[in-house]
Amino acid sequence: MDTNAPARLPSLARLLGFSGLLPQAAAVALLVGGGAELRPLALGLAFGYAALIFSFLGGVWWGLATAARGKAPAWVWSVAVLPSLLALAAAWPLAAGESDLRLSLGLLGGFIALSVLVDVRLKALGLTPEGWLGLRLPLSLGLGALTLAAALL
Repeated sequence: MDTNAPARLPSLARLLGFSGLLPQAAAVALLVGGGAELRPLALGLAFGYAALIFSFLGGVWWGLATAARGKAPAWVWSVAVLPSLLALAAAWPLAAGESDLRLSLGLLGGFIALSVLVDVRLKALGLTPEGWLGLRLPLSLGLGALTLAAALL
C-alpha cells in the first residue's frame, strides 16, 4: 500500500457536503416565496453563507497544500488565500453602504462556480483524495448556481 497516496473521501463527507447546499437553497426559496419583507434577510443570508463557504474552500485548499508535505507548488498556497480576499472584495459595496446585494452575490456565485477549476488542477497534481472531483464539481457548481439565482431573483 502506498502511504503517500491520498485517502478516499468518506461517505459522510458526501452527505455533509450536499447538506451544505441546503442553507443557500433555503435563501433562494425565501426569495421566491417569502414576500418583500423577507427579501433583505434572504439576500443577506445568501451573501453571508456564500462568502463563508467560499472562504472555507480556501482553507481546504490550504490544508491540501499542507498535507502534500512540501510537494505543493507555490501557486497552491497563493490560490488558497484568494477565496477570502475575493469574498471580502465582493462585500465592498455592502461596506460602502449599498443595500442591494445582487452585484455582490453575482460576483460570489461566479467565483464559486469557477473554483472547480482549481480543484481540477489540484487533482491533476495528485494533491486530492480519491473522489474529490466527484464531490467538488457538483458542490461548486451547485452553490455557484444557487448564489447566482439569488442575485437574479
